[in-house]
This record gives sequence, structure tokens and C-alpha cells, in this order.
Amino acid sequence: MLGLMAAGSVFFPGLFLLSKQTLKHMMGWREGDAAIVSTRLVSSVQAVMASSAGCIIASSCRDIMEDKHWLTNTYILFATPYFAYDIYAMFLCYWHKLQVKGHKEDDVRSMGAAVAGYLRRELLMVLHHVFVVTFCFPASLLWRQGKGDYFQGVLFLAELSTPSVCLGKVLIQYKKQHTLLHKVNGALMLLTFFSCRVLLFPYLYYAYSKYASIPVYTVPLVAPWQCNLGAVLLWPLQLYWFTLIGRGALRLSAGCLSSTQTFKSDGCMNSSNSCMYIQTDKHRS
Repeated sequence: MLGLMAAGSVFFPGLFLLSKQTLKHMMGWREGDAAIVSTRLVSSVQAVMASSAGCIIASSCRDIMEDKHWLTNTYILFATPYFAYDIYAMFLCYWHKLQVKGHKEDDVRSMGAAVAGYLRRELLMVLHHVFVVTFCFPASLLWRQGKGDYFQGVLFLAELSTPSVCLGKVLIQYKKQHTLLHKVNGALMLLTFFSCRVLLFPYLYYAYSKYASIPVYTVPLVAPWQCNLGAVLLWPLQLYWFTLIGRGALRLSAGCLSSTQTFKSDGCMNSSNSCMYIQTDKHRS
């Protein structure tokens, strides 16, 4: 157990540092740009690993309650340190953005002020990550008592939307909001976020209702309280983030109708693009 957690604690920060140094020394990038892109890269790698594990686990469990797969607990232990690392990585991105945007020295010299600003901006994501580590980790590893590996595998699939979110943020960073790649990636992000995050919890309750041959509306009455609490706290976050993403997509589409309108509302367009990718590299539910 400790060995896997130690491996994750080394792997994710190590990959971040390796990527950042490579971009700085081989590509000549500035510290801030290298750090931000490296954060997106690590998030995407974690997402691919989690999604792959989820596909393997879910496809291997015929009995969705009793069947077990060794990869379930293994990946939980390995990936949990990622969420602690990502809180710090998101702060680094915020710190570098303050400097890149040309804030006055008085605005960035106070680390305490920067932390306060970061928490105001990313409070929901920080709380999400803290909840994953302090509640979802023991719930997934201990409280479920080895049952429901299938459901844990499906939960891993929520990370399918993260690579498109990360790519979108990188495209915005390099002013590629109006390219075909950005539009295609945005459509893919909407599709994966809706199918893998918004529909996730309803599907879990539906799947158990079919397994237990009970009406879906009675599942919360028989499901463990940990499952209900996790759904009550995490599903509204997914709905909220999807609403922001959809609103940003609509504003972007409206802004592209005429070049004049796009030019006049440039500030609004930048804001809407940020909304489209409000979910961090993350992602993470």
C-alpha cells in the first residue's frame, strides 16, 4: 500500500519537473509557460491512465458487485497522491499567470495574497480535490469492503474529458481560440464531459437498479451512505461545470457569427473561452 502511494507521490511531481525542464532547456520556453504546459501534460497522462484502468476494470467484471480486479485498488493507491500534487500545481499556474499578465510587483510579491487569490479563484476545484483525498480514497479502498469494482472502474472513466480540457487551455494560452482544432476539441470536450461526468452518477444508480431488480428511485434507500454522500456532493459540481462549459461554447459560437461582433466583444470572448475550460487539468471527480 505505502509503496504504491510513494510511487505515485514520486511519479506525478517527477513527470512535471521532467517535462518543465525539457521544455525550458530543449525548447527555450520561459519558466511560466513551461510550468503551465507541464501541468496540463501531467493531468492528461493521469487521465489516460485512469481511463485505461477504468476500461479494463469495467469490461472485466461480469458481476458488477462481486467480481474483483487487481487493478482497482492498485490504481486508487497510485493515483491518490496526484490530487494533492495537483492542488500545488494549479497554484503554480496561477502564480505564473499573475506575473505573465503584468501585475504590479505589489500584487504578486505577497505569497499570502497570492494563496488567497488562488483559493478564491479555484475554491471549488481545491475542495473537490480535498474531498477526493479525504473521503473518496477511504470510501473506495476500505469502506466498500472489496465490492463494486465495476462501479469504481466506471468512476475512473470520468477522466476521459480531461485531455480535451487540458488541450483547450493550452490552445487558449497560445491564442489559438479561433482555429479549427480548438472548435473540434471544444465539441469533443462537451461530448465527453456530458457522457462521462454529467451522466455518470445517474448511470451508476441505474446500473445497480438493474442488478438488484429494484426501481431506480429506491436505490438511494439501499445504497451505502458513502455512495449517496459522494453523489450528492460531486454530481452538482459536474452539472455546474458543464453549465459553464456550455455557456462558454454558446458565447464562442455567437461571437464567430461575424468578425465585427467578435472584434467588439474580444474581452467577452476571452472570458467565455476561460469558462469553457474552467475544469482543471482534472479533473477530476
